[in-house]
Amino acid sequence: MKKLNYRADFPILTTQINGEPLTYLDNAATSQKPQAVIDALTHYYTTDNANVHRGVYTLAAKATDQYEAVRDQVAAFLHAARREEVFFTRSATDSLNWVAQTYGDQFVTAGDEIVVTVMEHHSNLVPWQQLAQRKHATLKYIGLTADGQLDLADARRQITAKTKLVAVAHASNVLGVTNPVATIAKLAHAQGAVVVVDGAQAVAHVPVDVQTLDADFYAFSGHKVYGPTGIGVLYGKYALLEQLTPAQFGGEMISDVDWQTTEFAAIPARFEAGTPNIAGVIGLGAALTYLQGVGFDAVQELEQPLTDQLLTGLSQIDGVTVYGPRALADHGPVVAFNLAHLHPHDVATGLDMAGVEVRAGHHCAQPLMRYLKVTATVRASVGFYNNSTDVERFLTALQAVKEFFHV
Repeated sequence: MKKLNYRADFPILTTQINGEPLTYLDNAATSQKPQAVIDALTHYYTTDNANVHRGVYTLAAKATDQYEAVRDQVAAFLHAARREEVFFTRSATDSLNWVAQTYGDQFVTAGDEIVVTVMEHHSNLVPWQQLAQRKHATLKYIGLTADGQLDLADARRQITAKTKLVAVAHASNVLGVTNPVATIAKLAHAQGAVVVVDGAQAVAHVPVDVQTLDADFYAFSGHKVYGPTGIGVLYGKYALLEQLTPAQFGGEMISDVDWQTTEFAAIPARFEAGTPNIAGVIGLGAALTYLQGVGFDAVQELEQPLTDQLLTGLSQIDGVTVYGPRALADHGPVVAFNLAHLHPHDVATGLDMAGVEVRAGHHCAQPLMRYLKVTATVRASVGFYNNSTDVERFLTALQAVKEFFHV
């Protein structure tokens, strides 16, 4: 029988902040780590530390086996067609920049169009903005509907025969919406464009099948899926990866180096130059094992009522404006809002005094803030280890902030 409460698996949740129990509602920025992940990192450094893909001795072979086993695990987690379609990076940001610096630099030319959505995190916007400037291409934006969802009618207008690449978040880090990636992919592919998906906000909450989504590239970060910081994943369709020149060069990504020329290793080794974040990969594997042990049915069963409680509670506080879909069924576990006449930083500071940790700012989505006609918002985001008491503490603290500032 599945557990209904996973809080005991996360040691940091026993911490006190300003003399109050930690109420952690910033999961969209980074998730906390279960003891299983902490133990995996400690075990690797205590018993298995060696470099991978190099030594023939026992310790090196053991580390390599563990590292490559996680590649298989990630490929299965994403439902990739083959293990070679997965390689490790520093983060989702690193993965998206990699696509811009390889596929983008090789295939985008002057006069081409790059299409993104107005809700993109800077990680899935600035690389394309810079690519458009380098290549003299045109950067275009898909807008939103009145309730904060992706405007598919506008997507059909923006994606044209000139479009070479479409970049879209699987889920927004501000609006709490999950985007119809498969529909966007169909529109893009009909015009001969590739689709790059930022999955950072999705992989911890919903099962991902890159083949069903028909994503050409899919990126995510380990630290948002209960794993360590400093480790990321990039999936790419094998036929596309075969065409790409590596973005970095050095050790272990080569087959042979002569005086003037280099023959690169097979995929995916050719895209992992230098010593990788071995511990991070092993920690990511432990995180995915833990998450799959919980199961996405249970994750959604635990998170959705908390999201509903957040939205309902906020709707009952005068002066609160929530951004994103109004319908509870359309809103995922990220809730951005503002309290009239108060700067989001003041709200977040007041909440912190009660031990409630939320994000305040532009959330690395300044074009979206401009689209919404705000400079910043407060953001509360839940994970499956949160509970109704966390939400109650948040709502009580928010009401106290409101009363303190007499707004």
